[in-house]
Amino acid sequence: MSKSSVFSRPRLVVKKILARAQNEGDGAVVRRSIGRPELQNLDPFLMLDEFNVSPPAGFPDHPHRGFETVTYMLQGAFTHQDFAGHKGTIRTGDVQWMTAGRGIVHSEMPAGPGTHKGLQLWINLASKDKMIEPRYQELLHENIPKAEKDGVFVTIIAGEAMGVKSQVFTRTPTMYLDFTLKPASEHHQPIPESWNSFVYIMEGDGVFGSSDSTPTPAHHCLVLGPGEGLSVWNKSSKPLRFVLIGGQPINEPVAQYGPFVMNTKSEIMQAYQDYQLGKNGFERARHWNSK
Repeated sequence: MSKSSVFSRPRLVVKKILARAQNEGDGAVVRRSIGRPELQNLDPFLMLDEFNVSPPAGFPDHPHRGFETVTYMLQGAFTHQDFAGHKGTIRTGDVQWMTAGRGIVHSEMPAGPGTHKGLQLWINLASKDKMIEPRYQELLHENIPKAEKDGVFVTIIAGEAMGVKSQVFTRTPTMYLDFTLKPASEHHQPIPESWNSFVYIMEGDGVFGSSDSTPTPAHHCLVLGPGEGLSVWNKSSKPLRFVLIGGQPINEPVAQYGPFVMNTKSEIMQAYQDYQLGKNGFERARHWNSK
């Protein structure tokens, strides 16, 4: 195991946040890292929740406008349905990449008994894309590219790792990599220099940025500073699993009111009014309820 990073300018951890459990939706429990007071957003990312849901809890009918939601199932399954008649179930290892655009109303509920776990990431859209028509990219676990080398396994949801590329179209340029490192393994992942990036740890303890830094345990979000890429070492006796997420900053003002994310307060008021009155993309909202 090498002592140092392969990068001349490695990305170091500049902020560490414990994602504490909180209630969300209808009886659901989430650990929110981005989107809490200590880290309101990390351009272009608006929120990251690690959710843990057992029926009858879930996320009943609710709207979105102005951004994308990416749901990655870690255990169990979630059924999604929206007011445009789109319905589907994502199971362990599957991803739903939803561009809400000008407006969607949907429900996200556990599909069956037991505990259902996953990550939901909110990615902002540039002002020019906020009012586009909604669209979905649904990725089945078996179709998501994977790579493995020297005790490091990676699932490439978006972006590229170990020379393997994802085919996902990211309107806001994004990388989303799910890594598992066996004990005594290490990995050095390039990240485009202009992008913001962070790590969220799901299992185990990892050493991030520099090999002499203190190991960080699960449920922590690590914001990375500038540099060429991330170096990580697993010096523990158990596997380390984390996601590395990065994206090109949009560099526009962010105005947010719950599930509406625009650029100005007046656009937020307009979004709320459109939702209440059922217009400008929310026409179907008035007469729709999930089944």
